[in-house]
Amino acid sequence: MKKISLIFALVFAFYFNPGFSQSKDPVVENIVKEATENSQLEKLAHELMDVIGPRLVGSPQMQQAHEWAVGKYKGWNITAKNEKWGEWRGWERGVSHIDMVAPRVKSLEGMQLAWSPGTAGKTVTADVIILADVADSVAFQKWLPSVKGKFVMISMNQPTGRPDYNWQEFATKESFEKMKKERDAQTEAWTNRLKKTGYTTRTLPLALEKAGAAGVVMSYWSKGFGANKIFGAYTKTVPTVDISLEDYGLLYRLSESGHTPKISVRADAKETGVSQTFNTIGEIKGTEKPNEYVILSAHFDSWDGGSGATDNGTGTIVMMEAMRILKKVYPNPKRTILVGHWGSEEQGLNGSRAFVEDHPEIIQNIQAVFNQDNGTGRVVNLSGQGFLNSYEYLSRWLTKVPDTIKTPIESKFPGAPGAGGSDFASFVAAGAPAFSLSSLNWSYGSYTWHTNRDTYDKIVFDDVRSNAILAAIMAYQASEDPAKTSREKSILPVNAKGEPGAWPVQRKPTRRGGLD
Repeated sequence: MKKISLIFALVFAFYFNPGFSQSKDPVVENIVKEATENSQLEKLAHELMDVIGPRLVGSPQMQQAHEWAVGKYKGWNITAKNEKWGEWRGWERGVSHIDMVAPRVKSLEGMQLAWSPGTAGKTVTADVIILADVADSVAFQKWLPSVKGKFVMISMNQPTGRPDYNWQEFATKESFEKMKKERDAQTEAWTNRLKKTGYTTRTLPLALEKAGAAGVVMSYWSKGFGANKIFGAYTKTVPTVDISLEDYGLLYRLSESGHTPKISVRADAKETGVSQTFNTIGEIKGTEKPNEYVILSAHFDSWDGGSGATDNGTGTIVMMEAMRILKKVYPNPKRTILVGHWGSEEQGLNGSRAFVEDHPEIIQNIQAVFNQDNGTGRVVNLSGQGFLNSYEYLSRWLTKVPDTIKTPIESKFPGAPGAGGSDFASFVAAGAPAFSLSSLNWSYGSYTWHTNRDTYDKIVFDDVRSNAILAAIMAYQASEDPAKTSREKSILPVNAKGEPGAWPVQRKPTRRGGLD
């Protein structure tokens, strides 16, 4: 290990020494020039996020996005197709309108969850009650009939709508610590309240529905001002709606104090039957080694609380822009350059897992995969994903990247193989060298990851432009490299149980989502 570390240190120092003479490469210069002087990123973002919108698997917008991407690639003279890999429950979101009508009138901020049943074109008006705090599951069964005809609140009422960083900046230390202690106690109490019902968060909505509830009301705060996470509904016949922390707290306090709030809900939704699911694949054919592949990777689908801008619209337009630029300035690559826009990543990397399973002839001949999927920020991390010799070729390719883009990138070699998180893991599990171009945070986890605030205005185009340049140069370098990349795996450290570390197992995709 000492010898390997020494070799790595020497290679790294040689390639990253500011004094190292780096000869100019006209292709790299043209990549940077095209990206900065003729960027298509803003136009792509507008068309994808504003015009098409969110891309929930099984929705008409997802299919529209696939067709749009193929059209874009063909307009750039890049071969592209939509490749079917499965089927999904088809669903189309309509209008969500939620109003409090008693004890006073107020329009509420909220929306139905994905795959929620609608209200059949009607407005449903009913009292709102809080999930009961009962002694045990027997007592809960006795209480359950009381939900009939009512909307039931099943989320904890947050004690503060201010994120912790806001408290940290302005509160006294004693006040901040007191709030956190009270919040922890409240969270534990609510967890116990749910546990005593005898149901889980997945099965409770169905039990309420069966008991005749008018609908389920929840609030999944994302710990940022105005941000809620919007996932999928578990009810089958009545609507499930998510309401902002502020308005949910209002309803909760009114109910708790005996003022019995009443809400009216109009939730339009349409079941569209069985929907086909696709990956969009673009190709620039290699001239010398057409059966070896460099893959630019980003998932295409999103949740639909916002418009899927930073998860993963930004990764999508990075790879589209990189392909556009490569076709223009490097139209005859040595190896074939593919781009994969994967479907149903959000439900378990299904599109990329299907591609890996369906194309062993490509997987065994992959030179490198570059995946981008964690927000709008410029790339600041690159791990070797457990491939023992990854430092040698990745470091070499990075020498061609402009210093302003390269310098902030922290690398970890050989690193550990990713078992999930995004689509690069599908390839890593199959033994193919695949790498995540991991981005600067930009408050991603709180404000845009799966939230109602993941919209066009959160995109930082300067950072996205840097990532497109990085992706294009890395793809160019991987294509040009005379050597095929090594797939030798590092010996993984023992796990917490003292067992030898194991490489991630290749998993099968779900090919019939929500249909069985």
